[in-house]
Amino acid sequence: MWTQIDAQISQVTGEKFQSQQRRSVGGGCINQGYAISNGEITYFVKQNLASQVAMFEAEALGLKEMLATASIRVPNPICWGVAENSSYIVLEWLELGSGNSNSSLRDAPRWEEMGRKLAAMHKASSSQGFGWKINNTIGSTPQINTWTADWTEFYIKHRLGYQFQLARRKGGNFPSSEKLLAAIPEILVAHQVQPSLVHGDLWGGNAGCTISGEPVIFDPATYFGDREVDIAMTELFGGFPAAFYKGYNEVFPLDAGYEQRKTLYNLYHILNHFNLFGGGYASQANRMIDQILR
Repeated sequence: MWTQIDAQISQVTGEKFQSQQRRSVGGGCINQGYAISNGEITYFVKQNLASQVAMFEAEALGLKEMLATASIRVPNPICWGVAENSSYIVLEWLELGSGNSNSSLRDAPRWEEMGRKLAAMHKASSSQGFGWKINNTIGSTPQINTWTADWTEFYIKHRLGYQFQLARRKGGNFPSSEKLLAAIPEILVAHQVQPSLVHGDLWGGNAGCTISGEPVIFDPATYFGDREVDIAMTELFGGFPAAFYKGYNEVFPLDAGYEQRKTLYNLYHILNHFNLFGGGYASQANRMIDQILR
């Protein structure tokens, strides 16, 4: 397998690469991650079942889309494919600061810079509306990105509605789900949304800082949507420091009403966590639904 991956790297880069060192590194809860090196160049490789190669292709295309904005740093995708019984993606190796993402970005200037650069990425738009050129995944859950002219319709059908369908198949009970979906047009009626290129899965575990001090984001679930979905998720699992939001608003101020919409947007991720992990996420989702409908 590694011989095939080395050969693909060599073909794509035009430089002979033969990995001499391989070590396991964190690849998240979905994939296995490895650092491979020939002694001079290091790459990050994620692996999964061969059947998951489309997930890696979508990740690579999403990273390329983000790179094209020349805004915030993301790892450059080198190649992807299937080797023996595994699918893989090879990424540029970015040496992150020690500790978790929060500790490596603790100082305010770096957080502010991350906010400013994310805001610059969010200014990238699409004339095709909301969605993306292919479907991808949120975690390991399929994420439907069918182009849709109207954000409210897109969010109802391809985000919350789809997650509710999956959740019901897993035995989830959401008594007010239909009432919520019917209320969304009124909730969003005054919110004028322009399509923005979003990361799509922007929590603290998918953000960090290189050892040189440059903010970086990775593991995207890319599409064109309401930029507030990214900002809302940064508040979901612990939150980013105030300096991040200060930097963001300097470049692309949030619209009035964001505080009321963020729970609606974060419900998508809590439903997805129920679909992935079960447990208490169903009760958390129901509490959020009640809060939104109040």
